[in-house]
Amino acid sequence: MKPCTFVTGNPNKIIEVNAIIGNSIPIQPVALDVPEIQGTLEEIARDKCRRATLIVNGPVIVEDSALEFNAMKGLPGPYIKYFLESLGNDGLNRMLYGYEDKSAEAVCTFAFSTGPTMEPLLFQGRLKDVLLIVSKGKIVPARGSPVFGWEPIFEHEGATLAEMAHDKKNKLSHRYQALLKFQSWLTEGNNRSVLI
Repeated sequence: MKPCTFVTGNPNKIIEVNAIIGNSIPIQPVALDVPEIQGTLEEIARDKCRRATLIVNGPVIVEDSALEFNAMKGLPGPYIKYFLESLGNDGLNRMLYGYEDKSAEAVCTFAFSTGPTMEPLLFQGRLKDVLLIVSKGKIVPARGSPVFGWEPIFEHEGATLAEMAHDKKNKLSHRYQALLKFQSWLTEGNNRSVLI
């Protein structure tokens, strides 16, 4: 496969993606200022990918993450970045203060396109347990190193994502689940439908 441009300005994300996929997909990280539309996580990822392919004029992969509070019917969702910038992890935690349900889901969507004329394909991951049954996390007071924004408040299997060893997190995270689908699609010759 030709090298694929991974559009991100986050060096920690580059490290994590490389740790998960190894050498199976050659990626070249590039920081581009790609505007984000308002919409669903899927609409945002597709649009960002389309815009990036116009700039790069070649294979592109983009990533968008969401944090969905079940008590708030999925909010803040794809707008978590802006909620986090405005409120911080303590403020995100306080958003659920009046709710008994503190459960949440971390969602990662990768969009891939081979070029400007090709419709982006989506690969989405949610935290899942060994039996591939959705296992929701929950929002807790911040614990662990804040390498990735809201990970100190998202607890899964008794530890926040920020507290987990990188090897453990990289084998269960929402990003891992999405990249696993992308890798499978690439290695199976791109002949099967995409599993969002």
